[in-house]
Amino acid sequence: MDIGIVGLGRMGGNIGLRLMRAGHRCVAFDRSAEAVRHLAGAGATPAESLTALIHQLAPPRAIWVMLPAGRVTEETVAKLGGLLGRGDIVIDGGNSFWKDDVRRGRELAARGILYLDVGTSGGVWGLERGYCLMIGGDKAAVERLDPIFAALAPGLGDIPRTPGRAERDPRVERGYLHCGPAGSGHFVKMVHNGIEYGLMQAYAEGFDILRNRASEALPEEERFTLDTADIAELWRRGSVVSSWLLDLSAAALAEDADLSNFHGEVQDSGEGRWTVQAAIEEAVPALVLSASLYARFRSRSSNTFGEKLLSAMRFQFGGHVETTHGESKR
Repeated sequence: MDIGIVGLGRMGGNIGLRLMRAGHRCVAFDRSAEAVRHLAGAGATPAESLTALIHQLAPPRAIWVMLPAGRVTEETVAKLGGLLGRGDIVIDGGNSFWKDDVRRGRELAARGILYLDVGTSGGVWGLERGYCLMIGGDKAAVERLDPIFAALAPGLGDIPRTPGRAERDPRVERGYLHCGPAGSGHFVKMVHNGIEYGLMQAYAEGFDILRNRASEALPEEERFTLDTADIAELWRRGSVVSSWLLDLSAAALAEDADLSNFHGEVQDSGEGRWTVQAAIEEAVPALVLSASLYARFRSRSSNTFGEKLLSAMRFQFGGHVETTHGESKR
């Protein structure tokens, strides 16, 4: 299939590469001419503007927008809405607020343009591992783009199959799901990221406790100097707390057990706040997710080893560069 990609950053560029590896044709645009040249060197068709990108695609077109949530995505989707025609599809694969998707879907539908919100998980590893896709929007549009989603998703891989799924949607086992109408894809991804906050916080606190067992504030006979890198590796092997986040923690600790390259000021990208807001709207108690969000706020005034591990995990899975008051720390 032919598809346009707008936004060639850490994930957008890799999405283009993975699609081209599967035989799809990508027309690429980014404000950075260098990013466009890089993907063009791998086989993409370069475009100098949104208008040029649209003209290089035959209708009905599909445009995948992979930009930071907020103003830049809003402006890009609005501009595409003025350029595209009936039957074309706009896909927002970033981390937009789900209520914005509900509105955009309604506005574009009035022009005959289809809108999909695709929560995309996989980070910088997605090129090789594939992306878990949580899709919201028109069912016919989802079906039409199935070859695109299938190419981006991880596939069955070697994960053991869950008993009792014989009559259920087989696409889920391959790593992508049509969750429901516009907004539902990013809603599911939002809760996914809220859970991610809680899981990461649990690991961070646990390893902080392990490391601080050597504190001189404790009685000497109760102190242990524990190797957190080896413990992380141990727990990867058959433990009930094993996970990809633990894999990434083990990799970070093996590289530098003191995590000296990390300051420990942990940013939040929005989804954690939105998840807590949704919990409040629904009157659902979300004690762990709320606490993990507040812990990130607190990390901006002082830092623990656990917060360094949070930063290390974010860098490992998403390439998130640590910042302090807007300045890069790595």
